[in-house]
Amino acid sequence: MGQDADKGFLTKKEEKEIVDAIRKSEQKTSGEIRVHLERSTGGTDIFERAMEVFHMLKMDNTKQDNGVLIYVAVEDRNFVIYGDKGINDVVADDFWESTKELIVSHFKNGHFKDGLVEGVLKAGEQLQKHFPWNKDDTNELSDQISKA
Repeated sequence: MGQDADKGFLTKKEEKEIVDAIRKSEQKTSGEIRVHLERSTGGTDIFERAMEVFHMLKMDNTKQDNGVLIYVAVEDRNFVIYGDKGINDVVADDFWESTKELIVSHFKNGHFKDGLVEGVLKAGEQLQKHFPWNKDDTNELSDQISKA
């Protein structure tokens, strides 16, 4: 699949805006947010594939189990927001569903960058609320969009 997994999905400028949203969100939290794009799950259940990617990106190694992955299978026209145990335990029961609906509302109109930025910022708000940044925190994971 390689680097063209999202050909036509996002421009370089749009990718930069998403990375900027990740950086902005992570400035005030110990939590980690990643966006991962790939062409297709290859027939794997999308939730299972998102968990595989979560593990592959070492997102399950954060100190406070507070990683959030937005996984997008571009050609399948599907995505999953996956939060690790630490964040899952503290957010409202409808948080992930409402965040998913927010992203879908943009995706339906072809505004993929806007949907991802909004999803990142919303997840970031919750991470900041429950996992505020302190002086000992380090950015444990890359902020770049990963692709497969």
